[in-house]
Amino acid sequence: MIELEGVPELIDPVMVAAFEGWNDAGDAASTAVAHLEREWKGEVFAALDAEDYYDFQVNRPTVWMDAGVRKITWPTTRLSVVRVGGDKPRDLVLVRGIEPSMRWRSFCNELLGFAHELGVELVVVLGALLGDTPHTRPVPVSGVTSDSDLAQRMDLEETKYEGPTGIVGVLQEACTHAGVPAVSLWAAVPHYVSQPPNPKATLALLNRLEDLLDLRIPLGELAEDARAWQVGVDQLAAEDSEVAEYVQTLEEARDTAELPEASGEAIAREFERYLRRRDVSPPGGHATADGGDTASYLRDNPGNRSRPPRPPKPDAPGNAENSGETGDAGDQGSDGEDTSED
Repeated sequence: MIELEGVPELIDPVMVAAFEGWNDAGDAASTAVAHLEREWKGEVFAALDAEDYYDFQVNRPTVWMDAGVRKITWPTTRLSVVRVGGDKPRDLVLVRGIEPSMRWRSFCNELLGFAHELGVELVVVLGALLGDTPHTRPVPVSGVTSDSDLAQRMDLEETKYEGPTGIVGVLQEACTHAGVPAVSLWAAVPHYVSQPPNPKATLALLNRLEDLLDLRIPLGELAEDARAWQVGVDQLAAEDSEVAEYVQTLEEARDTAELPEASGEAIAREFERYLRRRDVSPPGGHATADGGDTASYLRDNPGNRSRPPRPPKPDAPGNAENSGETGDAGDQGSDGEDTSED
């Protein structure tokens, strides 16, 4: 560990982590942590030594110019801290980096060492996977944990996943063995439009994090970006009859599966979420109460925004939301885990 500054004194700290790579479809998870860092002006206080964990032929350093002087930025994982104000202020320790190439156990132990030193009370790891989910519906976000008591207390699922895992699963397991409460939040990204960025999935993860930690996260332009993303994908899908037909099939399957959720109790619960946010919504607004922006909410084109890349044909390799694979695990932005992954 390379310490860049002294370790700060923190209030009720929670660690929120995300890693680029296999567990970050559409860059949704890493972008969520970057958003928190930017909106709350996070101060980096430590970084992992890149020599210990990264293969530089896989994750190459970049060269840039600073006032005529050549400098190199090395791939690594950095820790920053932000203070969330309000009636009960608390601190978030933000961990943002790249899935390591080697020595995963040492990597996790080093992060947990800092968590212990800072008095972290909970670790939340964000992830995103490719799934058979339509872009026109709210983004599914699953919250899972290995701790049965924590699952009951925070209304989470107990993980039952078996199969290949990434650094998200390894870090959560390390937390369990170290006695640190840990939760993973997983967003499902449509496999037919997997190219980053995916602001709609990022927005859904942040909304779920708000509920989990009882925070109010400033969204800035993220809600508008999600609207523009949806409009762009709508237009591209409409231009390809095969994709449009495939999306309709996914919509029908999703609506049928979620029909029991349209109960009076579920609607009341979501309306309460809306009312809690209504009086404190920052500029830029929030997503609709379901946490993922309904199709009607995203129909209006906010302006001259570039459209996302054309989605591949529906027979492109993808992953059903509840399977254990998402195609080639070596591709940037894909994920090999189910939403029940730890």
